[in-house]
Amino acid sequence: MPQQQSLALSDDQLEAINRAIEKNMPEYIQHMLTSLSAADIAHLLESSPPRQRSLIWKLVPIEDEGDVLNELGEEVRQFFTDQMNVAELISILEDQDIDDTVDILQNLPQKITRQVLDSMSQQNRHRVEEVLAYPENTAGGLMNTDTLTVRGDITVDVALRYIRLHESLPEPFDQLLIVDRKDHLSGTVSIRRLLTSPTSSLLSELMEETVHSIPVTMEDSQIAQIFEREDLISAPVIDEQGHLLGRITVDDVVDVIREEAEHSVMSMAGLAEDEDTFAPAWKTSRRRAVWLGVNLCTAFISASVIGLFQETIDRVVALAVLMPIVASMGGVAGSQTLTLIIRAIALGQIGKSNISWLLSREFLVGLFNGLLWATVVALAAMYWFDDTVIAVVIALALVINLIVAVLAGAMLPIALKALKIDPALAGSVALTTITDVVGFLSFLGLATLFYG
Repeated sequence: MPQQQSLALSDDQLEAINRAIEKNMPEYIQHMLTSLSAADIAHLLESSPPRQRSLIWKLVPIEDEGDVLNELGEEVRQFFTDQMNVAELISILEDQDIDDTVDILQNLPQKITRQVLDSMSQQNRHRVEEVLAYPENTAGGLMNTDTLTVRGDITVDVALRYIRLHESLPEPFDQLLIVDRKDHLSGTVSIRRLLTSPTSSLLSELMEETVHSIPVTMEDSQIAQIFEREDLISAPVIDEQGHLLGRITVDDVVDVIREEAEHSVMSMAGLAEDEDTFAPAWKTSRRRAVWLGVNLCTAFISASVIGLFQETIDRVVALAVLMPIVASMGGVAGSQTLTLIIRAIALGQIGKSNISWLLSREFLVGLFNGLLWATVVALAAMYWFDDTVIAVVIALALVINLIVAVLAGAMLPIALKALKIDPALAGSVALTTITDVVGFLSFLGLATLFYG
């Protein structure tokens, strides 16, 4: 009976391996690794500091090294490939799928990539070079050139016999791709239909001519949307002339969806989606320092606005107490809208036809919430400081800042996207600056006006 494999590396297993590392028990670790899948070993490596990580890698079964590398995040994978010589890389990549091989080669120095390519058979080298020619975030960079194609003028019986001649089939194998003599994609026949149709039927009679084919230059985020919307397992990739180049499978799309999600979360903090949790302190500090510097610049802008009203603050000390409320409320309101719009852009829901409606809706949302919370804060301020003027000032400032915040949160991602700047990366920094500056300017400006 085959051994049943656990679905994921449990916390107990992870703790047991960590204890074995501390007690220097390599035999036990090696025994544990043989019972884990490549994905579990990759998770273990990514969950370990550098010294333990290197020790575990030395104990990974040689035949599993390629699969484990392909399960690792880009930065952790590079941690290992940087320590390998060309011979090791060639050995690891020997039995890998084309798309997995490309994933690894894309991040290697050009000289090493050339040496690895030269070691391949002419057919495999041509396939890899074909995929390497495209950016990695496009269908061309994502596709696998390993396809099984047939002509439409053969029968089901002939097609089945042709399939059986192959020692292995592309995975997942959910459909036959039908091409003409010039390799133009004509249609597809699902394996389910192939197996349930009369053996004398021609494939041209069974094939679906409406194919969810993917242009080779399409971005990976759009591909993910198509797979999600159409519930696809695989899809053929074609060039501008309709020639079949390869296919994209759902396992690659799952990786894209995961990377997109990680990118959205990490970019909000100015970090890369493949950031290594256990990277050395000096490396992590250097990366974070950049965005800390950017935020410091924006903080100076906000501080300079406050400095313009120093005399007013000196006269009415309560203003210094209430200032953070106005900026904070605007920041939260803007972030809510910013997150919503970035998500909508990622899902392909934003277009010229609905931008004006969204802006109108957000204006009303900002106005309604501004009036609601302005009333609450004004009553609290009047009770706290027994000053009607300051209550009116903060109420007006809150309404102004919340309206500006939601409009900025809606427009910033759209504008940044048009400028080919990542909204997730730059949006939050720009929004914080806007809400702070507008909040302080409106609050202190109105206070100066009212208090003379």
